[in-house]
Amino acid sequence: MTADNAPIASIEHVYKTYRRGQQDVPVLHDITFGIREGEFLCLMGPSGSGKTTLLNLIAGIDRPDQGIINVGGNEITRLTETALARWRGRHVGFIFQFYNLIPVLTALENVELPLRLTLLSRRDQMAHAHRALNLVGLSHRLDHYPSELSGGEQQRVAIARAIVTDPTILVADEPTGDLDRVSAGEILDAMVRLNEEMNKTIIMVTHDPRAAERATVLRHLDKGYLNDHAV
Repeated sequence: MTADNAPIASIEHVYKTYRRGQQDVPVLHDITFGIREGEFLCLMGPSGSGKTTLLNLIAGIDRPDQGIINVGGNEITRLTETALARWRGRHVGFIFQFYNLIPVLTALENVELPLRLTLLSRRDQMAHAHRALNLVGLSHRLDHYPSELSGGEQQRVAIARAIVTDPTILVADEPTGDLDRVSAGEILDAMVRLNEEMNKTIIMVTHDPRAAERATVLRHLDKGYLNDHAV
């Protein structure tokens, strides 16, 4: 954590409404909280509570209607679309429920992909990708294609891809939702190691109470409102 334990992300008075046909559907109402560096935050709540919307706002995938979001000293709500895309590529690592690996690329090539947009040499790109796969315990599966990997292994490749650029935050949307219990446990173990050993700041949306138990901070959303305190 930073010396003064200052938030690495702050969400201030954020509102979000979606337009569906002729109807406005409020999704988030006056959301305000901070996320500390090195925090493993879990967002929980029933379907439709606004969890994924909030995650997408913090990750710069979507924009709030009102409010300020600051991540790592960048007020992302003020960035242009081009600047926001550049910021996401540098500062956010994404872990999705369904892996989103490219089937014609090996595990190593999938992990290398985000580095193709950097100024790193080809040699350094490969070294970073090797290191990321080693961190998730897949150094023996470098040359395997997604179809040759189990669901849990594919998700670990996805985690390696998310961390290979050393992002400011990792965002995970139901990362264990498509996995059996054993594989889910392995994914959560890997995320806990990244949090504890590398001080990675992780923001995770999940319906799974077992997954939520691994987080250091738990916040609940209900009908777009945030509970008053973290637990």
